[in-house]
Amino acid sequence: MNTAVGYITQEDNLLPWRTLSGNVELGMELQGVPRAEREARAREFIELVGLAGFEEHYPHELSGGMRKRAGIIRTLVYDSDVVLMDEPFGPLDAQTRVILQAELLKLWQRSRPTVLFVTHDLVEAIALSDRIMVFTANPGTVKREYRVEIPRPRDPFRIHETPGFAELHEALWSDIRAEIGGEAP
Repeated sequence: MNTAVGYITQEDNLLPWRTLSGNVELGMELQGVPRAEREARAREFIELVGLAGFEEHYPHELSGGMRKRAGIIRTLVYDSDVVLMDEPFGPLDAQTRVILQAELLKLWQRSRPTVLFVTHDLVEAIALSDRIMVFTANPGTVKREYRVEIPRPRDPFRIHETPGFAELHEALWSDIRAEIGGEAP
């Protein structure tokens, strides 16, 4: 098992026959982490994302946002050096999405892994990133790299009000608009 790299997909991919705790503990269990330690770490992360009280619930008993939080902490609980995230908040409603962005930033602060985050949401990219890569439409090469100079900690609920946000958003949108519409940036 490669624990240096964690992967969070668009779907939560929770095992339906395992409880919330069992799903969060899975990676640590496969690593051979002793039961008491993995239970304590799982409990800590479950509390961090507001899921205390749901430890013995199965995935079908949890909302979509709860399942997404479980999927995220299942990966982050074993402290990977690198975390790959493929549009993990894509299928969620707008409110849950912003709540989970805030939760992700809180969890990221603990060990600060390198996160490669794929998203089509410019506000999400600005709120979560230190660097943003805009890709060309075809053949999918890096068109431009932007540094996000907005200081941390960041508040995804108020990111729109942050100095520098509007200018960065416009620059990103200009590059993307040129790719999807054929306009020059």
